[in-house]
Amino acid sequence: MDILIRPADPTEHAALGEITAQAYLGDGLLDFGADDPYLGELRDVAKRAAAAEVLVAVDGDRLLGGVTFVPSGGPMADIARPGEAEIRMLAVDHAARGRGAGEALVRACVERARATRGCRAVVLSTQRTMHAAHRIYERLGFVRTPERDWNPLPELDDIMLHTYELTL
Repeated sequence: MDILIRPADPTEHAALGEITAQAYLGDGLLDFGADDPYLGELRDVAKRAAAAEVLVAVDGDRLLGGVTFVPSGGPMADIARPGEAEIRMLAVDHAARGRGAGEALVRACVERARATRGCRAVVLSTQRTMHAAHRIYERLGFVRTPERDWNPLPELDDIMLHTYELTL
């Protein structure tokens, strides 16, 4: 498989939004299932693309997945501090998993961060059950930063996002 990573085309936004939503739903990552309000955010690729860089992985004309790269100081950042880029909403179509698309997307984000003036690290948040993603991050040199773990929904005690950082 020849995976190409490139910026998302606006004509791909709806399809990528659905891949992202189905990946989170299929992996049981949404606390309220199909009624989870975060599904709207996952599907709204146009909104992300207006505030950050959305990258896609493609094999020929097949869309495999995508990721949102937030350069230092971008409005889509959840945990990034000055001088840090952030990776958000990494998702790969279930049928395309295990073929390197997720790792290729993360590598592309790291390359963009290295090319960003003043960027000294890449950070991300992940759910504790995203074991396949954790393996990708760790293989690429990211380290856990438990001191930065956070809860996006303080009203729900059991949601704690784990954080990782890669020093550039």
